[in-house]
Formats: sequence, C-alpha cells, structure tokens
Amino acid sequence: YGRTTILFLDEIHRFNKAQQDALLPGVENRWVVLVAATTENPSFSVISPLLSRSIMLTLEPLTDGDIGELIDRALSDERGLNATVELEHEAREYLIRMAQGDARRALTTLEAAAGVGYDQAAGEQSPVVTVEHAAQAMDQAVLRYDKDGDQHYDVISAFIKSIRGSDVDAALHYLARMIHAGEDARYIARRLIVHASEDIGMADPTALQSAVAAAQAVQLIGMPEGRIPLAQAVVHLATAPKSPGAYDGINAALADVQAGRAGVVPKHLRDSHYAGAKALGHGEGYKFPHSYPHSIVAQQYLPDELLDRQYYQPTTNGHEHMISERVARLRAVLRNEPPAPQTPDQTSYD
Repeated sequence: YGRTTILFLDEIHRFNKAQQDALLPGVENRWVVLVAATTENPSFSVISPLLSRSIMLTLEPLTDGDIGELIDRALSDERGLNATVELEHEAREYLIRMAQGDARRALTTLEAAAGVGYDQAAGEQSPVVTVEHAAQAMDQAVLRYDKDGDQHYDVISAFIKSIRGSDVDAALHYLARMIHAGEDARYIARRLIVHASEDIGMADPTALQSAVAAAQAVQLIGMPEGRIPLAQAVVHLATAPKSPGAYDGINAALADVQAGRAGVVPKHLRDSHYAGAKALGHGEGYKFPHSYPHSIVAQQYLPDELLDRQYYQPTTNGHEHMISERVARLRAVLRNEPPAPQTPDQTSYD
C-alpha cells in the first residue's frame, strides 16, 4: 500500500475501448505507472484520453551491427550456445539480413541453424554452421548476396538498368532477388524514386508519383506485403516512356554554376519589397505575366551571360512530346526567337 505499481501491457492495441477506459482511473490517480507496447499506430489503436496522458516513444528496428553483436554473444555466452558451434562469416551475414532488425528472429534462426549443423556434423565436437545450414533452418534456398559487397551493387545496378532499358521481366527478376536476400525494402524504394526522375522524368510524370507511393506503402505496411506495391511501381517504371531531360537539364545548369558562369540577377527580377529597393531600380520594368494573354510575355529571366543557354532539352517520348512543342513556343515568345526545329533522331517510342 502507498507504493506505485509499474504495469506493463504488451500489445495494448488488442484491448477494446472499454478495457482501455478501465485503465484511466489508475493512470489519473497515479496508482500505476502504465508502460504499454504496441506494433500499431497508437493514434488509431489507443483511446484519446489514454493517449493524452501518455508519452509516446518510438522503438526503431535494431541495426545490422546490433543484430551481429547479439549473434556473437549468443554464440559465446553460456546461456546461449556456449561456444559449442562455429559460425561462418557468410552464414552470420545471412542471419543478420534475414532478421531484418528483429532480435528474436535472429536468435530463433541461429538456434535452428545450429541444430541443423549438429544433425549434419556426424559427431563433431564443434560443428561449423554454414549459410546452407542457416537457409535450411529457414526453409529457404540460399541466394548469394552480400549487402556490402559486389553482389549487392551488381544486382541493384542490373535492376536499375533493366528498368531504364524497359525490360519489365528482368526488372521483376532482380527485384525478387533483392527481396529474397533480405535487402532493405526502403532502399529499393529510394532507388525507384531516383530512377523515376532521372530516367523517366516528364515523359511520364506519374512515374514519380508511383515510386513515392510505393515508398510510403512500404513504410506503412512493411514486408512481406510491401513487395506488392514495389512490384507495381517497378512495372510502371519499366514500361513507361523514358527521358533524361530533367536529369540532364539540372546537370548542365549545375556545370555552369560550378564553373562560375552565374551572372547577376536582372534588376527587374530582384526583390523590391524592402525600403530603398526601388531607389536601386530593383523590380523596375518587371512585367507581371498574368496581366498578358496566356500568362506569358517576352521578358528576360536568365542573367546576361547565360542568355543563350537552353538547359532543358525535351525528347518527343510520351508526355514529353507535348512539352517539347510547348517549350519551343514558350522560348520563341520569351526570347523573341523562332522555335527550334525537331531533329530527326527525336523519335517517340511510346
């Protein structure tokens, strides 16, 4: 009596509203210090009155280094395997990948792999647990894949190049290899986002939306279900028309800036809201586009030193075909120059 009790509730999301309501008096009167755990979003699974009286802490998955340290301790500790087995480096890396930040999964798989090693050691004192033993313990085929080695970079390279080359079957194959090997799904999603802008761009502006949506879906639902939105995004990106226009455009602009070809901002474009700006001529002569037909008017935007630059070079692929024609018309109005003719090699493959 008179002492606060610490009450730990695992999976509080399984409690219904009435059961959670019953916890409120104890929390409000400080009869208990409630520590609750859930794998669900507390905003949806915990009642508001309880949530408002709580401090929310997010537990992140363990890192690969943490899992590796845990495995090493389990191998040597007398409460674990007590140094009765040896673990190959490749098998250790395999167990770390397959654990995906889950300590219990890592220990369970290690114990099962050690059991397979014992069964096949034919009476050896210290059996060596191989990656084949680990894979057999998980009832999965072994796939040679090192997250920090050549296989990691080779497969992700083949994956991106297959999408860029519009081979949807190859892209799905390499996606499957990465998923099976335990590659971080968030890493795959990030690569898809980059690819959507780098190699597809305005030829299909919805490609970026698909990639971002897949990344968000993976974050929300995790694996293994996350493979489905990833596959959907891969199919979209691999079959989409391609264009490096945005990628090449920003690189060309950056090359000029890094080479010192920046120039000064034209006076009519400069900020004129502060005192004294107009006396310096800032903003003078600026033409407000919405005051003109079609919201466009001939006006200089680039610095004098860069008036001849055309960083964005649209292709005629996919949606960019329409953009290409519009950009030519816009440049003709803005710079008082005739539209550039289409070159014969600007072929559409959509």
